[in-house]
This record gives sequence, C-alpha cells and structure tokens, in this order.
Amino acid sequence: MSDIRNDWSKKEIREIFQRPLLQLVLDAADVHRTHHTFGEVQISSLLSIKTGGCSEDCAYCPQAARFHTDVKVHALMKLDEVVSAAENAKAAGASRFCMGAAWREVRDNRDFDRVIDMVKAVNGLDMEVCCTLGMLTEHQADRLAEAGLYAYNHNIDTSEEHYSEVITTRTYGDRLNTLGNVRKAGISVCSGGIIGLGETDEDRIGMLFTLSNMPQHPESVPINVLVPVAGTPLADNSRVPFDELVRMIATARIVMPQSAVRLSAGRLELSVAEQAMCFLAGANSIFAGDKLLTTPNPGQNQDMDMFRMLGLTPKAAFADGHHRNRKNVAEHEPC
Repeated sequence: MSDIRNDWSKKEIREIFQRPLLQLVLDAADVHRTHHTFGEVQISSLLSIKTGGCSEDCAYCPQAARFHTDVKVHALMKLDEVVSAAENAKAAGASRFCMGAAWREVRDNRDFDRVIDMVKAVNGLDMEVCCTLGMLTEHQADRLAEAGLYAYNHNIDTSEEHYSEVITTRTYGDRLNTLGNVRKAGISVCSGGIIGLGETDEDRIGMLFTLSNMPQHPESVPINVLVPVAGTPLADNSRVPFDELVRMIATARIVMPQSAVRLSAGRLELSVAEQAMCFLAGANSIFAGDKLLTTPNPGQNQDMDMFRMLGLTPKAAFADGHHRNRKNVAEHEPC
C-alpha cells in the first residue's frame, strides 16, 4: 500500500477515495508513518511580494485585474522588506519561505532580476526558499535554480476536464509545461489544487490522478479549500464540508507517499480537532502567518498553541539532508 507508484489508474484512486472515512484515515496514517516522522509538521510562510493587477481570469482569485475586489495593487516589494519578512518568519518557526507575485508569467526584465536577488538573500538565511510567479521558461527556471531556489509552486488547481470552467487565460498544458521546466532545472516541485471550485468528486480524483502519475511526484502537494472572496465569480460558492478535505488529504497521502501534503488555504475555518484529523490523515505542512497572499489565516500564537496541544514538532529546513545544491534537489526526499 505504501509503494511509490507512478501508474495509478483513476479506478484505483477512486476506490481509495471512496473508502469509509475512518478506514481511509487509518490507511493513510499507516502510509504516513512509513514514510515520514509522525508528528513532525513543516511550518511555511507565504509572502505576496507583488499584489494584484494580474491579467489572468482565475475565477477564485481576488488578485485578477478584471474582478472588482478589495485587493489593492502593490508594486514589487523592496529587497530589504522581503528579507525582514523572511527573518521574522524564521524567528516564528518557519523553515520555508515562499514569495508569490501576481503575474501571469515571468518576464525577463528588472523585476525578475530583483526576484533573483530576493532568492539569493533568503537562501542566505538557511531557509528553504520557494517562489510562485506564474509560468516559467526553461531559461528562467535555470536562473532561479542558479540563484538557489529550493522549490517552485505552480498548482494545477483541478482536473484537466474542469480546468476551463475555472480559468480560460491559460491551458492545463501550460501549467504542466511550467512544472516540466521546473523539474528540468532541478528545482523541487510544489503542485496541488483547490477544492470548492464547483468540481465533482471525479474532478478531485482526476486532479490526484494527474499529480500521482507524473514521472516524479511533486515533492510538495498543497491541498487548498476555496476561500470565497466578494467580487470573484466564485464568491457565492458553498463552504467545503470538513470530511471532503480530510478525504482529499488522505487519498493524496496514499497515492503520493513521500510527498509533503500541505494543509493550505481555508485552514482558518477549521477547529484544532479538525486540523488534528488532517494531520492524522497525512498532512505534514501548514502555512503560518496572518495571511496567505491576500486571504486570512490563523495567527502564530494560535498555531503554536495547537502544536503544543497536539504534540507536534516543527520540521527543520533541509531536514532531508540536502541543501541548496541544484544537482541534488531533483533527487531529494520530500521537504
């Protein structure tokens, strides 16, 4: 049950996904204990280094320029501001620092040069540095790798079949192409999706099918719950029931045993008991800080109280034994 496979069928994933919930959680917990240190959870921090004004039409995103939301456009942050935020995140227990820019794609200009400087600076803090900047070319991925980028986030969001119902300004193939460029550059891949976009169970199974059948599983798989934002097309979507989130986390853990499964957006709505069940089902990373880009998130004190209550241990940066050598990144154990 815990073998690493890249040839899952949708039928097999469906069978796992549809197990009685408690049985599914127990099965996932067994897989988790085989491949990870039980009770160890990585704390990551996510900073929006350039906010709003994006030309994409992602139906869930308040940063799209075409939607009328309360998100204000902010230009690319200054280097010293980013370094200060990273230092504060590290002091608060984060071992990974992710920088997000509301771009459709990376352009070879001064802003990208400034992001390269940010990557180098955060790398110097002995943190796992991650970026999410939109689509990347091979050359741009190579530049980020040479600067010391540890991981790159580019979510596939949903199934290939449902994708065009959520985004029309780029294709599913565009997403996969960027992930391929990241992998070629030797950067750790972070890719997951969002539930609550109006998708069916088959779409959720389809998303896990795509991720688990990649030649190499993403080292990191964020499972986000939609946070509806006024002004976006999905503002009136219903909240995702808690059991559906647990089911996604547990199934992801079983089909991608070595990946870090990240309990991401939507965590503010979860009680400590509900989060505990997510950890039991295989989640082993959270994002800390008051905001995830532009959406609210539990505060640091709440998370530290939860860690103490549940006996969780923050995972150190580069705990897999690898550091910033790009030749090693593609081969490392999950971060």
